[in-house]
Amino acid sequence: MPELSHRRRMLVLAICCMSLLIVSLDVTILNVALPAMQTDLHASTSGLQWTIDAYTLVLASLLMLAGSTADRIGRKRVFIIGLVVFSLGSLLCSLAPDLDALIWFRMIQAIGGSMLNPVAMSIITNTFTEPRERARAIGVWGAVVGISMAAGPLIGGLLVDSVGWRSIFWINLPVGVAALLLTLKFVPESRAPKARRADPVGQLLVIALFGSLTYAIIEAPDSGFTTILPFAALALVALVGLVWYEPRRDEPLIDLRFFRSAPFSGATVIAISAFSALGGFLFLSTLYLQNVVGLDALHAGLWMLPMAVPTFLCAPISGRLVGSRGPRIPLLIAGSAMTVSALLFAGFEAETSNVSRFIGYLLFGIGFGFVNAPITNTAVSGMPRAQAGVAAAVASTSRQLGQTLGVAVVGAVLASGVGSSSYKDTFVSAARPGWWILVACGLAVLALGALTSGAWARRTAERTAENLSSVEVREAAGITA
Repeated sequence: MPELSHRRRMLVLAICCMSLLIVSLDVTILNVALPAMQTDLHASTSGLQWTIDAYTLVLASLLMLAGSTADRIGRKRVFIIGLVVFSLGSLLCSLAPDLDALIWFRMIQAIGGSMLNPVAMSIITNTFTEPRERARAIGVWGAVVGISMAAGPLIGGLLVDSVGWRSIFWINLPVGVAALLLTLKFVPESRAPKARRADPVGQLLVIALFGSLTYAIIEAPDSGFTTILPFAALALVALVGLVWYEPRRDEPLIDLRFFRSAPFSGATVIAISAFSALGGFLFLSTLYLQNVVGLDALHAGLWMLPMAVPTFLCAPISGRLVGSRGPRIPLLIAGSAMTVSALLFAGFEAETSNVSRFIGYLLFGIGFGFVNAPITNTAVSGMPRAQAGVAAAVASTSRQLGQTLGVAVVGAVLASGVGSSSYKDTFVSAARPGWWILVACGLAVLALGALTSGAWARRTAERTAENLSSVEVREAAGITA
């Protein structure tokens, strides 16, 4: 890809951030609309989980395929297709006649979404080649998540209260069309020098692993152990199959050599832990504020601001810290803040007091604001630029898988505790195990942030990058090991 002027690079960054905005906005808006959808569509707790997880599950399953395909046939081309499919899926969601149709249309949305974020990150990585400038660009990218968290609940609450829950999907249409037109005109095409072949077996194993695992977790409270056991077994078989099959391919869907880098492996697990915490946090908070406290969607959205504003403000600070000092400090801040926040709810029932709830939301927003930039920067830094799409897709997959598991696990725990009782009578006690799970997620971010950002970890990253680069040189020359 030719070197672009500073102004053109900033424009490409803005266009890529627009795609992140509509994908992230979709999650936060939907959370505020859950109670209204539950009433209108007569949905159970597991039904609400599926409206979120059908989307994030398909995203997680297809992100790596989208990243490698974009590297092969052109990042701009795949990005454009993603914008069209995502916008079409949004329109279909707004027309869904029942819960089943909504879940299927959410999957269509996710197919388009899978072509947006990892591909956009790959475009950014290849546009901003200087490490410090790239880290700052990723900080801006992370700030967009904060914007979506701030704007999503407010816009969603206003739309739900005034027009209805279906209108929350309309917001994607003008942004998607604008991003499409700007991409056609201003984003240059780029692709990897050497095209990677498709890996259909690996793709099927990923879908089997993520799908069966999520189904087993969500349906466990209602269906029982015997019913979900075959799905749990299928997930285990798919995992073993991936570990056995992928290293034997010359061009695998998941290049397991990446995980020889301690920072890359740490960033993957940190992403799963942090976004599990986010998914569970939003799910519990939304249901509590509306079904227990009795707030309408708009006022519940306003309660998200103490979490959303710090996320927006801290993300660019985190990006600058990563660029100047490395990922260690942002990850330690993130892990500490998220752990203390969840601990307030798990051990001290922070949701029952306005002051403690505000502090808990504020701390979580600070922690989540600091965690995004080091995850993304660590995932793509040190990797050969030809594999930027795949590396970015692994990081994005980890995020979506984390959010899927967070909603599935915390929702299953809540459903088991509430049972057939009233939310108002049992919610706080039923949610407490879920909050302890979020405490564990925060501790994982803290511990891994400390362990995988030291000198020994950087040495493993350097060795991995050297190995990947030497293999690429040999492959380009037609030499086999």
